[in-house]
Amino acid sequence: MHAERTPNPNSVKWVLGDAIVPPGTTADFHEPVGEAVSPLAARLFAVKGVTGVFLASHFVTVSKAEDADWTELAQPIVDAIKAFAASGESALGPAFEVAERAPSGDVVDRIRRILEEEVRPAVAMDGGDVVFAGYHDGVVEVHLQGSCAGCPSSTATLRYGIEQRLRDAVPEVQQVVSI
Repeated sequence: MHAERTPNPNSVKWVLGDAIVPPGTTADFHEPVGEAVSPLAARLFAVKGVTGVFLASHFVTVSKAEDADWTELAQPIVDAIKAFAASGESALGPAFEVAERAPSGDVVDRIRRILEEEVRPAVAMDGGDVVFAGYHDGVVEVHLQGSCAGCPSSTATLRYGIEQRLRDAVPEVQQVVSI
């Protein structure tokens, strides 16, 4: 396990050796949850100063309060992750619910393909995720998760990266918004 900085100064990506959630599955928590939802997130939220936990296949992104200090949080976070790994528990508990997939169609399928194949892998490198939420009247709605949520550069990434790529590939797209 090792830590990587992200563009968001309040988030650190912890890269793990083993998969903790099934491929393609992510879980984004902005408030403490019980062990029935996520034993790993519950352990991380027990660390004072942790405000968010994002779980992806081979990494965990932990977000902190603005006034918290990474030098004080790092070891308790490492300890929580190691304790979880030693427990043999699943990162997602039986009470975790996967969001249902939004309806599809030709335009939506093209949007999803670009997000899945190009955008999500790129933002995962920075400890985040972009999840398709919907499309209507030329507007693509996405959820920014992990280090992307609240990141100072997320507006630029959304506007000049994701939106531009989608507009180039899918002429029906006029705008991308975070909801």
